[in-house]
Amino acid sequence: MPDVKQTDPDPKNVLNCDGAMQLALSELLAPYGLVIQFISDAAIIPGSFFGEREAGLIGNSLYLRPDTPVHSALHEACHYICMSPDRRSQLDTDAEGDFDEENGVCYLQILLSNHLANMGSDRMMLDMDRWGYSFRLGSARAWFDNDADDANLWLQQYDIINQEQQITWQCRLID
Repeated sequence: MPDVKQTDPDPKNVLNCDGAMQLALSELLAPYGLVIQFISDAAIIPGSFFGEREAGLIGNSLYLRPDTPVHSALHEACHYICMSPDRRSQLDTDAEGDFDEENGVCYLQILLSNHLANMGSDRMMLDMDRWGYSFRLGSARAWFDNDADDANLWLQQYDIINQEQQITWQCRLID
């Protein structure tokens, strides 16, 4: 399971949620019922578990500033998508989740990144590594390519992706 911690806070090293990216994320995440809430540059991000630049999540609202990393936005969105309906209905800041769900979240954020211009899975995995996600094989790419079968199967179990790793565009519906 990846541990998420900020190790390189330089905003030039990861792709951030500027206005165009926030609009692209709004379109990408609309099928899940997620709504992007735009936050001004200096404002505190509501619902941010990690604080600072990290995305916030309260109910079906995903809070982003222009300096929020795209990987953080997709990570929190994927928590929303992957959590049980009961947890989703009570969601406020802490997405919780177990080891298997966290792996599913990371896997799904990589798949979803392929649907964003200027992002894609290669950039997503690079940004995950730059930010300090840690995987037992040493990088997001090594994990995704060689050690993520359990995450893939977990996402299939909840019909979030199909057997061909295609996104179904629906949230987890069962506990």
